[in-house]
Amino acid sequence: MLHRRLLQLAGAVPGAILLLALAGLIISSLHLAFALGLSGVIASVVRGDDHLTPALTLLTVVTIGRGAVIWIREPLAARVGTSVRIRLRRRLLEQLSVVPATSRDSGTMAATIIDGVDGLDGYYTRYLPQLTVVLVVPATVVVVISIISLPAGIVLALAAAVAVLAPRAWDALLLKNGRARWERFARLSSDYVEALQSIPLLRGFGADARAAERLAADADALRLSTMRQLRVSLVETGVSALAMHLGVILAVSVVLLTAAAGNAPAAEAVAVLLLARECFRPVQELGAHWHAGYLGLSAVDGLEQLMSAAVPVGRGAAIREPAADGGVDIDDIVYRHPGTDAGLHGVSLRIEPGEKVAILGPSGSGKSTLARLLERESDPESGRILLGGSDLRDLSPSARIRSVVVVPQDPTLFAWTVRDNLRLYRPEATEAEVLEAAKSAGIHDVIGDLPRGYDTVLGENGEQLSGGQRQRLAVARALVSTAPVLVLDEVTSALDAHTEQRVMDGVVAAAPGRTIVFIAHRESACVHADRWIALRNGRIADAGDGPPPVGALVRQGTS
Repeated sequence: MLHRRLLQLAGAVPGAILLLALAGLIISSLHLAFALGLSGVIASVVRGDDHLTPALTLLTVVTIGRGAVIWIREPLAARVGTSVRIRLRRRLLEQLSVVPATSRDSGTMAATIIDGVDGLDGYYTRYLPQLTVVLVVPATVVVVISIISLPAGIVLALAAAVAVLAPRAWDALLLKNGRARWERFARLSSDYVEALQSIPLLRGFGADARAAERLAADADALRLSTMRQLRVSLVETGVSALAMHLGVILAVSVVLLTAAAGNAPAAEAVAVLLLARECFRPVQELGAHWHAGYLGLSAVDGLEQLMSAAVPVGRGAAIREPAADGGVDIDDIVYRHPGTDAGLHGVSLRIEPGEKVAILGPSGSGKSTLARLLERESDPESGRILLGGSDLRDLSPSARIRSVVVVPQDPTLFAWTVRDNLRLYRPEATEAEVLEAAKSAGIHDVIGDLPRGYDTVLGENGEQLSGGQRQRLAVARALVSTAPVLVLDEVTSALDAHTEQRVMDGVVAAAPGRTIVFIAHRESACVHADRWIALRNGRIADAGDGPPPVGALVRQGTS
C-alpha cells in the first residue's frame, strides 16, 4: 500500500530505492533466463540431443550471476535501511525539539521514533522496490507465455490479476485495524514508561499491584488486537496463494490439453510450468515484504501527527552570534496558554546588562511563563523580547542557547558522567572552569563523594542525587556556560535556608557582569537583587528597588 506521507519521506533516499528496484528487476530477469534455459535443456533431453554442454554452461553462468546480484543487493538494502532510519529519526527529532513539552508524550514518541521507524526499514528497502518489480515482471511473463500459448497466457493473466489485485481489497481493512493496534501499542508503551518512572510513588501508595493489573489487561488487549489482525492477514495470504497455485495449474493444464489434441508440442508445457512459477515469484515476495514493512505502515499516524504538529515557534536563523550583552527588553508581550486566559497580559520590562532582578508572585501569576518565553519554548502572541538589542526570534537556536540559559525548578540530568552533564552548554569548557562552577554552586564536595567523582555516570535523571543536589548541579551547569543572561526559576526550592544563601552567594560571585533573573517563592533567594518585580494575574502588580522586603510575597497572595 502506498501512503502520501511515506512517499514524501522516501524522498530522502530516492536513488537508493530505485537502485534496489533495479537489482530486483535484474534478479527476476535472471530467474526468467534460467527458467527458459532449463526448459530448453529438458526439451533437448526429451528429444535425445547430445549437445547439452553450451546450454548447461549458460545455466551455470546465469546461476552465478543471480547469486552475485543477490549478494550485492543485501548489503545495499542494509545500508539503505540504516540511512533511512538515521535520516528519518534526525528529521523527527528536529521536529520534536520544537514541539512544546506540554504536547509531548514520551512513551508514544519513543514508540514512533524507535519501533515505527524500524518498521519503515522493510517498507523502503523491500516493499517499495519489490512493488516496482511486480509492476513489470508478471506482465512480461504473461506476454512471453502468450507467445508460446495464447490460451495459457490468458489464464495466467487472469490469475496474476487476482493474485495482485484481490489482496488490495484487504489492505484498507488491514491498515485500519493496524492503526487501532498501533494506538494500543503506543499507549501501552507510554503507560509502561510512566509506570517505570513512578515505581517508588506507586509502591508508596500501595498502587503497584493495581498498576500491574492494568498494564497486564492492556497488554492482553493488544494481544487480542494482534490476533484479529493476523486472522485478516491470513485470509489475504490465502486468497493470493490460491490464485497463484491455480494460475500455474490451469496454465499448464491448458497447454497439456492443447498438446494432447496434437496442436502443440508437449515441451511447451514444461516452459509454461517454469515461467508461470516465475510470474508469481515477485507477487509472493511482495506479500512477504508487505508484512516486513507493516509495522511502519501502522505507525504512519504517529509519524503524521509528529511531522504535522503545530510548532509554536519558528526557527530563527538571521543572527548566528550570541547577544552582545545581557540587556533584556520585554516590550508589551501577551501570551495565553492554549484554552485558557492565563499567561501574560501586556507586560513590559527593561533589564539593564548585568542587573540582578527578582521576579515574584503567587502560583499562576506568569513567572515561569516568562522564563519559557525567554528560552523560546513558545513565542508571545504579540509584543517582542529583545536580547542585547536583537529580537529573540531572529536568533538562531545555537545563538539563543549561548545568549540565555534558563535553569528550571526540576532540572533534567542525563545518564552521562557528571563532567559531561556540567559541560552540556559548553563541551569545550576546561577542567578548571568546570570545577570552579561546581564550587560556586556548592556541589563540588557532593561530587567528590560520588564513587568516581566527576567521572561518575549518573542514573536516570540523576537518581542517586537528592532534589537539592540536582538543582545545584543544574546551577553549576548554567555557570559553565558563557550566556550573558541567567534565569534561575525556583532553583533553590529544595534547599534549606543556609545552603540557599551559600549557593546564591556563589552564583553572584561567579557571574560578575551577567544579567541574572531570580524567580522565587522565598525572599531569601533574592537577597542579591538590585530590584524586584511582582506579578499577579499575568501583569506587573508592584515593584521596588533592592531585594524584596520581607512580606512582599505575602502581599501578592503567596502563603
